[in-house]
Amino acid sequence: MRPRSLALAAALAVLPLTAVSLGVGTAQAAPTPNAAARVALPQTVTPAVARSHKQGDVPADRKISVAVSLKLRNTAELDRFLAAVGTPGTAEYGHYLTPAQFTERFGPSAADVDQVRAFLAAQGLTVDSVSANRQVVNATGTSAQIAAAFGTHESTYTDPQQDGRAFFANDAAASVPAALAGVVEGVSGLNDHTVRTTRIAKPGAATPHATPSGFGPATYDGAYRLNQLGADGTGTTVALWEFDGYKSTNLTTYDSQFGLSGPAVSTVSVDGANYDSKPGDGQGEVELDSEIVRGVAPKATQLVYEAPNSDQGEIDMAAKIVADNRVSVISISWGSCEPDTTASSMTAVNNSFKQAAAQGISIFSASGDDGSRDCTRSTSGSTVKAVDFPASSPYNTGVGGTNLKVSGTTYSSESAWSTAGGGVSTQFAKPTWQTGTGVSGTMRTVPDVSSNADPNSGFAIYTQGTSAPGWQVYGGTSAAAPLWSGFAALYNQKAAAAAKPVLGEANPKIYAVTNSSSYGTSFHDVTTGANQDFSTKTGYDQVTGWGTPVADGLANALLGSGGTTPPPGTCTAAQLLGNPGFETGTASPWTASSGVVDNSASEAAHGGSWKAWMNGYGSAHTDSLSQAVAIPTGCKASLSFWLHVDTAETTTTSAYDKLTVTVNGTSVAVYSNLNKGTGYAQKTIDLSSYAGQTVTVKFNGVEDSSLQTSFVVDDTALTVS
Repeated sequence: MRPRSLALAAALAVLPLTAVSLGVGTAQAAPTPNAAARVALPQTVTPAVARSHKQGDVPADRKISVAVSLKLRNTAELDRFLAAVGTPGTAEYGHYLTPAQFTERFGPSAADVDQVRAFLAAQGLTVDSVSANRQVVNATGTSAQIAAAFGTHESTYTDPQQDGRAFFANDAAASVPAALAGVVEGVSGLNDHTVRTTRIAKPGAATPHATPSGFGPATYDGAYRLNQLGADGTGTTVALWEFDGYKSTNLTTYDSQFGLSGPAVSTVSVDGANYDSKPGDGQGEVELDSEIVRGVAPKATQLVYEAPNSDQGEIDMAAKIVADNRVSVISISWGSCEPDTTASSMTAVNNSFKQAAAQGISIFSASGDDGSRDCTRSTSGSTVKAVDFPASSPYNTGVGGTNLKVSGTTYSSESAWSTAGGGVSTQFAKPTWQTGTGVSGTMRTVPDVSSNADPNSGFAIYTQGTSAPGWQVYGGTSAAAPLWSGFAALYNQKAAAAAKPVLGEANPKIYAVTNSSSYGTSFHDVTTGANQDFSTKTGYDQVTGWGTPVADGLANALLGSGGTTPPPGTCTAAQLLGNPGFETGTASPWTASSGVVDNSASEAAHGGSWKAWMNGYGSAHTDSLSQAVAIPTGCKASLSFWLHVDTAETTTTSAYDKLTVTVNGTSVAVYSNLNKGTGYAQKTIDLSSYAGQTVTVKFNGVEDSSLQTSFVVDDTALTVS
């Protein structure tokens, strides 16, 4: 047979943009129109530009750092997987992915990253780093270079809604060459307006105390029955999402006061940030988060991720946490109101949240402390109904706030905290699992759950005062999010002991409980109180969500929802591979080299019209085809496929061209030009030893520099029984 030619698309290079004349002044010059077609990137302008006063140009030589976010691949299959991995009874339930598996299956490809890097370098920008999950490429350049690269202009502004605060921003949407439009999600760092603020609250005229005042661990653990789980967080790890630092001596003082002990808290720097030597105004937030987690789950390991307080910093922190994959829970107490946050930056962060869900990481985020008017202290102001991000992300459990009354360490009653964040997202659609709320509409509502947050029923926290450390009484949904994160750590410890999966993306499971007969024994339904626009009611509401935890009842309900797999020795027969015969005409959910999924007449399919044709070029070339699937515990598993080897090689002794089949990187079969035949032959490989694992099955064809060999695969199956 004749060797086929390489597809031109696979070798397409991005042409550099025309140069920009910078002139001789210090002002930034307007970018020269580009001959190459460009595509605008929507939602890359901060909403503050429309309400602010332009002052002038950003100096042309000012350095600006940007984060170029890349699109995920196979998003429909990702949505299907996320639904399946959290649904008891499915073959994939509880079989979470590793970062490498997620990136191979859904992340940007290495070729996508190379294409973006080449473009940035051609514009004179310095590529500083690429996130481990390939979702973010960070680069630095002058204002003039940034403007030229992204077809926009950087100006200085003042924001009248924030006392004339100065900031810089792009005047119009960023754009990229058309060849990059299918790869680039957005560009962040073009403005420095949006900063994340704490969701912390203190009683009026609060002053530090020499001794604790407010709720200590015995009180809130007792009220919410967290002390009835029989767990202390051993073997679990929680990430704290922070934009400031802490003093370890303050944390140890808290531990000593309440008789707590556990692994020392450690810092993970993001983009070089580390505030611990000189914490700023957010120190109280970081120490509140850590001390509440310690109070709930004392033996849990805490990793404090510290990032620059910017769009780029938040994006990079999200990408690093999921790529590191060191934690099973993330606690977030910082946020910004949706209408005043650059939408493309929220999308980039949310992509990492999707990866967190795929890896089994739970995220609990404070819903905000300005009620249903989350922009009260931001540009849009108090007249706008708004919710807080990241709590509004469908992959986060948004945590609202209450006022808790106790009798000793026993629960008495609760009412809504009047400024607890809640409402309707304008960014994210209502997820399929958000049912039974009694709220109409197509957009996501928050919060999902709640716990004590009113500073008038606040927590005893040891932190920095105006001149020295001391005991303070803190509240805010900043206190509610780490309490729920501590619960997740306790749950994960119990789940591991019961051979059940970690909590993972919590909301689908929480809503399943609240829509069942277990609701009344799992939650305190808060039915008193309101924020500005929403009142509490029986069941779900946009002030307290489904309510506050009855921790032991909730854990039992969640543990009863099913294990990772059927009992030993039982298995539901199934075929696990998606698109096994390639008849969709596309690769998804396979990850394949360009041109591999093919319906040309040069090589016949085994069945139907499509097949996977690897190699056949007659020159040095590598093709691959892979898919990740979860094989349930207790199952026998078998991989089968039909293989046709067509070659121009005449040797009967030398294997010049090879097709290697691997499972999680381990070779399980090798075929070569010596296996040539006139038709297809079925191959079968026993994978029973991989039961209980998520595996990546990969076909990798390598052809030498002469005489073609084609490896044609069709009608694949991974069956379990």
